[in-house]
Amino acid sequence: MQPDVVIVGGGVIGASIAYHLAARGVHDVVVIDRAPQPGAGSTSRATGGFRAQFSTEVNVRLSLLSREKLLRFQDEIGADPGFAQHGYLFLARSNAAIDALRLAQNVQHNCGLRDAQMIAANDARKINPAIGDDSIIGAAWCPSDGFIRAMQILHGYIAAATRLGVRFVYGSDAAPQSRIVVNARGAWANNGVRPLRRQVATTIPTNVLPQSMPMTIWIDNGFHFRVRDDRVLLLWPDERPYGFDISVDDAWIDRVASMTRARVPILRDVPIDREKCWAGLYEMTPDKHPLIGWLDERTFIAAGASGHGVMHAPAIGEVAAQMIAGEKTTIDVHALRPSRFEEGEAIVGSVLL
Repeated sequence: MQPDVVIVGGGVIGASIAYHLAARGVHDVVVIDRAPQPGAGSTSRATGGFRAQFSTEVNVRLSLLSREKLLRFQDEIGADPGFAQHGYLFLARSNAAIDALRLAQNVQHNCGLRDAQMIAANDARKINPAIGDDSIIGAAWCPSDGFIRAMQILHGYIAAATRLGVRFVYGSDAAPQSRIVVNARGAWANNGVRPLRRQVATTIPTNVLPQSMPMTIWIDNGFHFRVRDDRVLLLWPDERPYGFDISVDDAWIDRVASMTRARVPILRDVPIDREKCWAGLYEMTPDKHPLIGWLDERTFIAAGASGHGVMHAPAIGEVAAQMIAGEKTTIDVHALRPSRFEEGEAIVGSVLL
């Protein structure tokens, strides 16, 4: 007997959809993933940031729903999502950047994210004393943003879905016939989704910065850093051609090291551990927002989160399951319909927010 729903792609979004379908009584669900084990795609390569500071309403609402679900994840799912609300700090070097942050914050406040605030440069340095850039003129700060553990969320959803009767099949591309097929293949989803490499440089183990340091981001070029597992992760979204290459460039590491020395002086004498650097794939859509909706009468897509898949997985899983089950969605995701591009209604937001 054929399953009711087959989900192709067993990363964190596919697993979340599976759980949320099963929780609604859709028990005949099969998740197919060509990888030999969970997390072999993009999920395990995530750096684990979580924020609600976005510039578009739909992204803010996805974050707020995900945050609500993460706060009760242990009780609902039975696993620790590693959610630590240490905050996100966006730094501005120009009046144009201040204006962009302020416009985004108006959207955030209208969606109910009341603790996001504009702060002075000196206050930003009090929050994160490691900032050594004298050109900072202001910042945006939200203390309820923070960090999550991607693989703990993935394994939590897999275990909870399995308890409800969902079957996970690894090492296979063969999807059985079913009433509905869900494309949750991330960077491999096609349908306008393209893979984009993002590299991560990591220092040797160090205690020069606290684990509780907020994610700190320079809005001018996207350079940011955080502490994870006693190492500092250094990130910068260089412009690369689209593709599936996940090698790490030595030249990119050198550029990041140079930026780090200039902007975070306390790390000048902390070496980068080149053997531990890695890269992963963002699943990009033309407007950097996910595709959530029907491609045809039996094919649903939930992909293209454009770098925000892990943080939005709890919300995407819920609304996708609601749509597949024919229910009203918790939040309005009409703006994310796959047909929006051909309809001339791509979402417009800040490049970095």
